[in-house]
Amino acid sequence: NQCRGKFRHFYIETQTTLSEKLYLCLTILKWRKQMKKILASVLFIFMVIGVSMAQDSKAEITFEKLTHDFGTIKEVDGPVSCTFKFKNTGTGMLVIYQAIASCGCTSPTFPKEPIKPGDSGEIKVTYNGAGKSPGKFDKVITLRTNTKDEIIRLKIQGTMIGK
Repeated sequence: NQCRGKFRHFYIETQTTLSEKLYLCLTILKWRKQMKKILASVLFIFMVIGVSMAQDSKAEITFEKLTHDFGTIKEVDGPVSCTFKFKNTGTGMLVIYQAIASCGCTSPTFPKEPIKPGDSGEIKVTYNGAGKSPGKFDKVITLRTNTKDEIIRLKIQGTMIGK
């Protein structure tokens, strides 16, 4: 019945035995299965080619600086901020997936949209030492990107004077 509905045009209703019809139906089903395998193989080959071409056009991020020193700051003055400027010096779109600070007292802000080759962007980092122990601080902001290195670390440092 399954073959009869799908492959009606292959049947010769007169002068065909049941075994001939069954053989024809099985042959057609095998052919369809082989065609699915061939189609899947061709699609896989195109995916591999596409991925390899995409890897050729890689984004590359270049920062003006990787470390910012706030010097001596006073806790009573409140949060301090700095900006890390960068440029996409690669040939592909630059994507920053995440910017994670090593401490809750530090908060990074980064562009969520892709950066075109040759374009620039900024990552703003704010340090809020209120309620923290006075003294020297070193904080790291870890960026996850689609560049060759994938992980980039920015650093802020300084000395905070208490109340």
